[in-house]
Amino acid sequence: MNELTLFNDLFDDFEDDGYTLPSFNFKKAFSTPKVDVKESKDKYSLKMDLPGKTDKDIDIKLLNNILTISSESEVKDQKEEKGETKESAKYLIRERRYSKFSRSFSLPEDVDNEKLAATVKNGVLTINMPKKAITAPKQITITCA
Repeated sequence: MNELTLFNDLFDDFEDDGYTLPSFNFKKAFSTPKVDVKESKDKYSLKMDLPGKTDKDIDIKLLNNILTISSESEVKDQKEEKGETKESAKYLIRERRYSKFSRSFSLPEDVDNEKLAATVKNGVLTINMPKKAITAPKQITITCA
């Protein structure tokens, strides 16, 4: 989800009369990982914050020039502390059991899809997308018939 999508989703919830305030899905808005995309002379670079995720937790797919990054994971139950039994301790709040997201990006035409490279380090996913050389338009000579 990008800022424009968030903005559009906000106004899609208006009632037909135009006077009812839209609902805002805070869970959706704040559970989506944030992204930075940078362009340099020879590549694009995408960085996404994914704290606690490893390479095994992240799925990256490229189809028809659409890059999709997703993850679905369930937090494993921690082994109980020494001396702690199920009867002596219970969760009062438990919000970290399950997480899921998916984000898609349309790649520019000059990205070399064969040379994409992804790394994850310290909870930050980095995808480097080298640019391919753009061929100059071919001049076609006109002959008189």
